[in-house]
Amino acid sequence: MEIIENREFGGERPLFASHNLKLENVTIHAGESALKECSDIEAVKCTFEGKYPFWHVNGFRITDCLFREGARAALWYSRDLVMKDTLVEAPKMFREMDNVVLENVKIPDAQETLWHCRNVRLRDVEVNKADYLFMHSADIDIARYRQQGNYSFQYCRNVEIRDAVIHSKDAFWGTENVTVYDSELTGEYLGWHSKNLRLVRCRISGTQPLCYCKGLVMEDCTMADDADLAFECSDVNATIKGNVTSIKNPMTGHIKADSVGEVIIDENIWQPADCKFEIGK
Repeated sequence: MEIIENREFGGERPLFASHNLKLENVTIHAGESALKECSDIEAVKCTFEGKYPFWHVNGFRITDCLFREGARAALWYSRDLVMKDTLVEAPKMFREMDNVVLENVKIPDAQETLWHCRNVRLRDVEVNKADYLFMHSADIDIARYRQQGNYSFQYCRNVEIRDAVIHSKDAFWGTENVTVYDSELTGEYLGWHSKNLRLVRCRISGTQPLCYCKGLVMEDCTMADDADLAFECSDVNATIKGNVTSIKNPMTGHIKADSVGEVIIDENIWQPADCKFEIGK
């Protein structure tokens, strides 16, 4: 493996089509596509300032690095990435990628990040300003995760999340086969139009959660006082600890709760309109 240490590069494609290369304490200054069309790249204690540094890369490992704001859209159309102990200040990271592992990574500006990615594993990741995070991605495994940002996980498939705090309006819209364990989910309109969304020991906050769902399952969840008008037009099987402020027009299924402030059934309920309630039993 070729090793480059304590160097600085800039301009257009300074390391284009490099293979089997290790960068240590290297700075990539303003420019574009520093490591485009590469393979088997390792970067340790490096700083990336220019745009699009890793496009069309096959096999790379990034450890203890910094992506400055100017390194936007840094990792696209690539596969087999392991990123650890890294700060990513640049937005719009990770697009059209396969096999992505992030461990102990912070992304303070995660806008439009992780789109159309497959086989993604996150551990101890924190993201902020994360609007439209994880659009159209699939096969995602997340644990010990913290997020601030709206419209996340829209249209994702095959997702498992554990021990997360997710603050996100419109999270999990149009998803399929998502399971969330032991997590806090805060934001309006959670999970609308989802299919096979399963929530286990989660705390739900925000108005009008979990409407227009198919195959919704909740196990031993709790709902905050502002989680009102829940389950409209949904196929739901739920066990809820404590009180639910209000439930409106669930379509079918079974809802068990310690107490419910109000159940609203009106002429707008969708058929078969046969949801069963078990309150305070």
